[in-house]
Order: sequence, then structure tokens, then C-alpha cells
Amino acid sequence: MIKIKTLEEIELMRESALIVSRTLGEIAKAIKPGVSTLELDKIAEEFIRDQGAIPGFLGLYDFPNTLCMSPNEQVVHGIPNSDPLKEGDIISVDCGALKNGFYGDHAYTFAVGEIDPETKKLLEITKESLYVGIRQFRAGNRVGDVGFAIQQFTESHGYGVVRELVGHGIGKEMHEDPEMPNYGKRGKGKKFVEGMVVAIEPMINMGTHRIKQYSDGWTIKTADMKPSAHFEHDVAIVKGKPELLSTFRYINEALGIETDEELEFGSK
Repeated sequence: MIKIKTLEEIELMRESALIVSRTLGEIAKAIKPGVSTLELDKIAEEFIRDQGAIPGFLGLYDFPNTLCMSPNEQVVHGIPNSDPLKEGDIISVDCGALKNGFYGDHAYTFAVGEIDPETKKLLEITKESLYVGIRQFRAGNRVGDVGFAIQQFTESHGYGVVRELVGHGIGKEMHEDPEMPNYGKRGKGKKFVEGMVVAIEPMINMGTHRIKQYSDGWTIKTADMKPSAHFEHDVAIVKGKPELLSTFRYINEALGIETDEELEFGSK
């Protein structure tokens, strides 16, 4: 059952989403060769709690940490550890926060130092595919319109779209209806209406779309061990159009990136 949000609830959700956005901005400042994902996890937990929020992932379905940290061939749900990041790595950082009874959920794939051109392109295309999908999240369209747009865009570049893991509705629960696949057919699936809020999150592989799970029961990796990228925004339908609740602004400020990519989505 899809749970429609009021404008007041959307503003509470924006607060939670922006806490996650600022947390990822703090992580962006700290990511460098030699730092461990456990160190980054500690930074995130302390920052979220300092904002009067609760880490959204810690303990959720028994997950043991604040951040999902997934380097290189890992797709999502990687568990932080003491291994240092290396020059040329990439790492997906997925973060959640709970405040005022509502969740925020937001992800970004970072380069660690200088990365090779092929991997850099994967990150650029995956990030762009997020906005390609968000443009289809508007009243009257359907779930398949978002998935089709993401799939067509990324597969045109030769990449694999993960099938088993999808985006989702979000609100008082981290995962609500509807599921939001990154593949699909136009005009299929549930119809979008005013007040819907979802997390759209392309998970795109450099090679095959196929994945495998580690024996830890959490970590997902690509079947061919090629790199994977993951970007995610929380988005609401307001006045019929997609409006971002989360933002990459704090990441961009930390990394010295100038872009207007979020302007069309009413990011505040």
C-alpha cells in the first residue's frame, strides 16, 4: 500500500533527508587513501546523533553499522571494516537517518584519489541516470517509466543494470511501497500521484548485471568482479513534479564541484 504524504510530512522528511546529505558531505571531506571504512562509519554516526537524529541503518534488519560501504566490485550493503582505502578505489556510501518519525536515505559513489578514465565514466553515467529517472517521477507517469529511462540510458553505454535490488517508497518506514526498479517498460506499474515520496537509486555495473552475495549475508558484489556505482536521492511529487528532498550540494562543496544539476528539481 502506497502511503501518501502531506506537505507537512514532506517537510519533515526533507529534514531527515538533509541530515543524510550533510552527513555525506562530512564523509566527502574525510575520504582519502589510507582511511578505513570503519573510521568513516564512526564519523557518520557521531554527526547524525549530533543533529538530534538516529542512524537509520544501524540495527535495521540487524545491520551492524551506520553506513553501507561498498568499494569497487561491491554493489551495495558492504559492511565497514578496518581495511584502508587505496588510491584508485571507488566506494559507494549509503546512509540513512531517522528524525521526527521519518527516514531519509541517500547514497553517493566516491572516487578515492585519482581513478582510471573508464571507472570515472561509470560514475558519471550512473549519476546522470539518477536524474534521467527522476525526470520521469511525476504525477500521471508510472513506475515503469522511471525504470525504462534509467535502463535505456545506462545500457546505451554498455553497462549492466542490477535487477535484484531496487529503489523504494520511503516515509515512517525505510522501505515502503512502491518498489522502484531501475529497469522496466513504459506505462507499466503503479501510477504516480501527488504526495508520493520515493528513493530512486540506480545500481549500475561496468560489466554484467548479474550479482552474487558474500557469505556475510549482506554484501552484494558483481558476478564478474568489475566495478559498480550507486547514487540515490529522496524525491517527492509536489505540484505534480519531482522535488528533491536530499541534495549532493554538501558533497559538491567538499569536493570543489560546481554544478547546477539539481536546479530543475527544486532542491532547497
